[in-house]
Amino acid sequence: MTSTVPAPSTRMAEGSALQAVFLDMDGTLVDTEGFWWDAEVAVFADLGHVLDESWRDVVVGGPMTRSAGYLIEATGADITLPEITVLLNDRFEARIGHGVPLMPGAARLLAELAAHSMPTALVSASHRRIIDRVLESLGPDKFTLTVAGDEVARTKPHPDPYLHVAMRLGADPTQCAVIEDTATGVAAAEAAGCRVVAVPSVAPIAPARGRVVVGSLEEVDLAFLSTLITGMY
Repeated sequence: MTSTVPAPSTRMAEGSALQAVFLDMDGTLVDTEGFWWDAEVAVFADLGHVLDESWRDVVVGGPMTRSAGYLIEATGADITLPEITVLLNDRFEARIGHGVPLMPGAARLLAELAAHSMPTALVSASHRRIIDRVLESLGPDKFTLTVAGDEVARTKPHPDPYLHVAMRLGADPTQCAVIEDTATGVAAAEAAGCRVVAVPSVAPIAPARGRVVVGSLEEVDLAFLSTLITGMY
């Protein structure tokens, strides 16, 4: 398993039951969910197919194998999954070649987590080649560990990515906070036993036990994340 940063530390933040914070990337830290849809529309247009806008909610937030597979089946495009994956990654990477816009509050939150030495992991269903490009905008030094969708046997909505980073950081998943923007990511985090902050990007997400829904990362700070574990929110 590759990581873009040195081996993670198992030292947890002092004075808090919160042991680690895990963050999704697309739509959570960076405003790129629309970029992915634009890439899918453009690639399938090149293949002679028009994507229905209603499919956008179906493909958002999941692994590329699921979203691309769904679009191939829905359109009847004559292309294999490995072939479309390369085309989509190429198109998206070209789109973010000059950097990506951060979501409101993202830079401030990452800086606060780093300042308090809170173990922080980036957990994305995007492939490693994409994560590494986006990290140029986010700052790789802000993360103790990063995990891509093509580095785990099963990515979101399975809990595997979150269980993996918790193990790597020596953390108890039930003492970790996850920030996600899609139902797929929320399902993965909750299946791993983590507490979740949902910041919906494309489709709405309802509050639930162990889950808090906020309007943006501007409402989230380290103290707020700590209350998810202590149960005082």
